[in-house]
Amino acid sequence: MREYVVAVVGIGAVGTEMLRVLRERKFPAREIRVLARRARAEEIAGEVYQVQPTTAEGFDGVDVAFFAGTEGAKGASQQWGWEAVQRGAVVIDNGDDFRMDPRVPLVVPEVNAQHLRNANGFVANPNCSTIQMVVALAPLHREATLKRVVVATYQAVSGTGRGAIVELQKQVEAHVAGQKIEGTVYPHQIAFNVIPQISGLKEEFPGYYGEEIKMIKEPRKIFDLPDLAVSATCVRVPVFNGHAEAINVQFERKLTADEAREILRDAPGIEVVDDPARGVYPMPLDASGKDPVYVGRIREDASAKNALDLFVVSDNIRKGAALNAIQNAEKMIEMGLVGG
Repeated sequence: MREYVVAVVGIGAVGTEMLRVLRERKFPAREIRVLARRARAEEIAGEVYQVQPTTAEGFDGVDVAFFAGTEGAKGASQQWGWEAVQRGAVVIDNGDDFRMDPRVPLVVPEVNAQHLRNANGFVANPNCSTIQMVVALAPLHREATLKRVVVATYQAVSGTGRGAIVELQKQVEAHVAGQKIEGTVYPHQIAFNVIPQISGLKEEFPGYYGEEIKMIKEPRKIFDLPDLAVSATCVRVPVFNGHAEAINVQFERKLTADEAREILRDAPGIEVVDDPARGVYPMPLDASGKDPVYVGRIREDASAKNALDLFVVSDNIRKGAALNAIQNAEKMIEMGLVGG
């Protein structure tokens, strides 16, 4: 089997997970370069990586470059992404700088791997919340055709980055100790609270925050449905890792709850966890550190025609970022799109 030179740009929560996943999945890498803002050594899963400052020359000879941007650490691909492509690398970008760029396919392999053939050496990961939603919806869409999606998210602090994880931990500790709770990452206290704001307000969709707009626009591009009706409310919750979503989805034709369960059980990347009478349903604690998108609370919406309700949970750092990026690279290798 051919082996490849891989670069991981960024060593925050997502970059660290990318390195773990590369090793766990035995990605065919003969060399892994770790690039960031400054040189240092980092130990990850028992292996020490020598981190080097990011330079244009650092992409020479690289076959696949993973850019590990998150909400809290983005923009590296804007500076270095196309430079890496010009030097022969396939770029897979977890940041949001190029997701809606018409040159760049926005890909979840279980959903729209065919779009990888349209890559000009540059592929974008969707937003973490979008990824788990479209993985759950795609098999149902193939059977009954999406018409309208309404989603409310419950998003863990890991989506913001390491600083947010530390902030939640410190606020919990301060509360237990009876000390003053302070924070700088979020506009309000996150411990023992929920904040219905992720990113800033945008004129494009009045009243919607940036994260919600991503969840409106990205599925349209992924599904090739430019007029798909989507509404989203995104909420930050005091959970360390693992996003949850309550999704109401309407189709062109009826799907029963039982039909939906059977379709989802047979779908790649999905695990159905759905026995509400026994208190069995997806939860972030159970999904953290794992690959699947978990779907449960599957039921027919009694208020709308041809509609279902779903509860969907996934590890936002893993499937919502690192794993999806590496799966995109694996699929491109399979399709002969790397190292040609």
